[in-house]
Amino acid sequence: MRTTLLKKLGVLLATGLLSSAAVAQTIDAKFAVTLPKNSHQGLGVAKFIDLVKEKSDGRIKIRPYYNAALGNDVQVTSALQGGTIEFTVPQTSTLTGMVREFEILDYPFLFANEQEADTILDGAIGQRLLDQLPEKGLVGLAYWENGFFNATNSKHPITKPEDFEGLKFRAVQAKISQETLKALGANPVSLAVPEIYTALETRTIDGQGTPTAVTSSLKLGEVQKYLSLTKHSYGAFLPLASKKFWDKLSEADQQIIKEAAEETRIYQREIARQQAADAQAALAAQGLEVNEVSDAEMVRFREKMQPVWESFNAEIGPEFAAETFSEIEKLRAAPAN
Repeated sequence: MRTTLLKKLGVLLATGLLSSAAVAQTIDAKFAVTLPKNSHQGLGVAKFIDLVKEKSDGRIKIRPYYNAALGNDVQVTSALQGGTIEFTVPQTSTLTGMVREFEILDYPFLFANEQEADTILDGAIGQRLLDQLPEKGLVGLAYWENGFFNATNSKHPITKPEDFEGLKFRAVQAKISQETLKALGANPVSLAVPEIYTALETRTIDGQGTPTAVTSSLKLGEVQKYLSLTKHSYGAFLPLASKKFWDKLSEADQQIIKEAAEETRIYQREIARQQAADAQAALAAQGLEVNEVSDAEMVRFREKMQPVWESFNAEIGPEFAAETFSEIEKLRAAPAN
């Protein structure tokens, strides 16, 4: 009897030890990062990794690869779908080829300020976009910030829509970027980021539009005279997990990673906004003339964009576009706190 009882206790103990070992299993993962470690993107990733490590008591170990060491956004996003990389954090425009509705976030002059962007992205509209990613082999964790895009040029300040007319302006490959510039009367010239400085220096183009921190890091202040805070586009980063990796995790570990991404969101947005402010001050100190755009002229810019919005509404879905604009209008109509 005693021997049988000891055997049973031994089996239970062994089972318990095995279960504990399974629970305590270490998870290793790679995080592909496009920008440098000291960028708002890189600092956000570092914070996320620290939070995951803390929340998992060191079990989940994520190794970052900065400066596009594992490839560009398109390449590493594809690698996530294949399961060879576990995490990355592209701008949402990278996802428009697989989920067309993400293109709404690239609409020109969509958001008037960061608060509008935060509310829409963190609410039902943003979640609706995230819900479409798992069937594409991806899991969206939270929205982080790249920031508002502002215009620089060598000709004159941009204070109203007419100031874009005739400017040779750098465009990205995306059709919506080129159509926006055409609607403003500018001449779009498609260029990759590494080509911008030389094109501005040689006057192949007159101007460009990127987040102010990027404008500063690319040293474009050396070859431009005016920085106009046009806020003509907003860029959001989206930390992603590979669904193949995600499905192997316990629900508890999935929750740890999701919470870490959401907690990082607050920190990363603050860093992004501070870097933008610092970059603006640095460019002004360098000699660029900086100007705001009045609320009245912003209204005129949005009126100019109506045909662009309408042409793309048909592609992403008129109902979804109408719902997004309706939510934004509700925010603008709400009384200020």
